Amino acid sequence: MDINKEEIEEVRELFGKELKNLDPTEFDQLHKALQQKYHPDKFERFDDETVREMAKDKFQRIEKLAEKVRSHFGQKAVSAYGDQSDLEKEAVRYRFDDMKIEIVTKNKDLKYKLFGTYLRWLERGDKFQIPKTKAQITIDQNHQGNRVGFVETIRIYLSFTEADSIEIIIDWLYGRLSGQADALIIEGKRLPVDQQAMAAHIRQKARLQLRGPE
Repeated sequence: MDINKEEIEEVRELFGKELKNLDPTEFDQLHKALQQKYHPDKFERFDDETVREMAKDKFQRIEKLAEKVRSHFGQKAVSAYGDQSDLEKEAVRYRFDDMKIEIVTKNKDLKYKLFGTYLRWLERGDKFQIPKTKAQITIDQNHQGNRVGFVETIRIYLSFTEADSIEIIIDWLYGRLSGQADALIIEGKRLPVDQQAMAAHIRQKARLQLRGPE
């Protein structure tokens, strides 16, 4: 996903640094700070609808740009998965049906962001296909919204096959949870919202075959 000149200028404006001078770690820190500063929930107390809409628009602008920047870093081969040298020597395949993921969050809108719907409540069994893959997430509960500040656990199931790119799946999931979730429980193990930790655990659970034929 290429970034055009206008978006490069937008990165400088919003994140306070030139894109060429940013690395993924610093970008994540700046992104998280902006999410906390401009999250729409912080502006719910204002009676002025214009103020609330402006905050929402800016937050969406930040999120859209952040997704493109993360993709840009990926194109530059900045790995978030640690040393893959051993894996590259092996014929590793990944598949999992209904990987249980529990997401602890105070963001009442996170579940709708994950499933790409803001126009209706979520119902148990609703699915969303992760872009550029055939992988799917499935919601395990009915959700009808909660008050601001309410801590909830969103329970979803992730399914994918050998034909799906596990890197794309992890990038997509992390991109939506970073700065929005407080913790994760993946197949019974509690994890920080950290891309390397998520990648290592999901790979371990989903690995089908360590070595190809001799």
